[in-house]
Amino acid sequence: MARPHYASRLEDWFNLGVQAILRRRGWRERIIPQVGYGTTECVRVLARVVLGRDPRNQPRFDEDQVVRGWRVFVTAPAVKVPVTVTVEGQTFETVTDRGGLVDFTVPVVLPPGWHEINLGVHGERQARASIFVPDPEAKFGLLSDIDDTVILTMLPRPLIAAWNTFVREEQARRVVPGMAEMYQELLADHPGAPIFYLSTGAWNTAPTLTRFLARHGYPLGPLLMTDWGPTNTGWFRSGQEHKRTALRRLAREFPDVRWVLVGDDGQHDPQLYGDFAQSHPDHVRAIGIRQLTPAEQVLSHGLPVPNQDPGAHDPHRPTAATVQGPDGHALRPQLRDILARPEPS
Repeated sequence: MARPHYASRLEDWFNLGVQAILRRRGWRERIIPQVGYGTTECVRVLARVVLGRDPRNQPRFDEDQVVRGWRVFVTAPAVKVPVTVTVEGQTFETVTDRGGLVDFTVPVVLPPGWHEINLGVHGERQARASIFVPDPEAKFGLLSDIDDTVILTMLPRPLIAAWNTFVREEQARRVVPGMAEMYQELLADHPGAPIFYLSTGAWNTAPTLTRFLARHGYPLGPLLMTDWGPTNTGWFRSGQEHKRTALRRLAREFPDVRWVLVGDDGQHDPQLYGDFAQSHPDHVRAIGIRQLTPAEQVLSHGLPVPNQDPGAHDPHRPTAATVQGPDGHALRPQLRDILARPEPS
């Protein structure tokens, strides 16, 4: 096995040093659970473990996620910490990764619907995480990008990370009109179908995003985020590869689901979704692309026109039906029209 990139070794050295200092000051582990999901074979558990002050005096986990602004930044990942996961009376053990993340698959099959599981460290139950299991008969699923698709920040893309970290109130961000109503309506037409939110954003912003989505009426569903910073191969992670990997995994885990993929034309969503539709034609029913305004385009990638990459996929190859519009009000009737058509045999 190749030696990890020196950038990742440097980050590991820094995190372990900070962790040791904070532990000597009495800081202990705190679990931040995320929404997970189940398939017909297993359950995927998602969470983040950080170090915090006096956990005995902290609010319970469901209130704890209301930590905002700079306080989200004043945490340290709990690296290589054993975590117990209890599902339906069965207990499993895993270890946090180099970013304090838990992404753990347990071989338990749950019935369709919402469930709660327990997470703990040092033998103590610290948090409950929600798990959604789609109906195994579901043939429809929604997958949505987040920034510029359902949420507007009107900031240059490189500054979104700082905004998510330091701005205290998520109400300062604006919702894209009609998107929540569109998602609710499409899922109401397909009871038991899953919805996933796929983003290149960092996991430390997940609690803020979860609250924002709930406040504005978006259906609850797992967030598939990533972690910025060094990897075993270089200085930075690839957001595009994160999305490609997530799409391929969902295709494997839900082989009978045909997805409606929703994104925006400010970055690479049209190319990524088009590539996936071409390589997995049986897994994509439609693609919905929110069209950014010229001002939003400039903030997203520096030019007032959509970010096009003609070489990303061959436009002459067959792909899924694609619709475009400035918001959910424009996209909704177009997608409903596509979904009302008979499935190709």
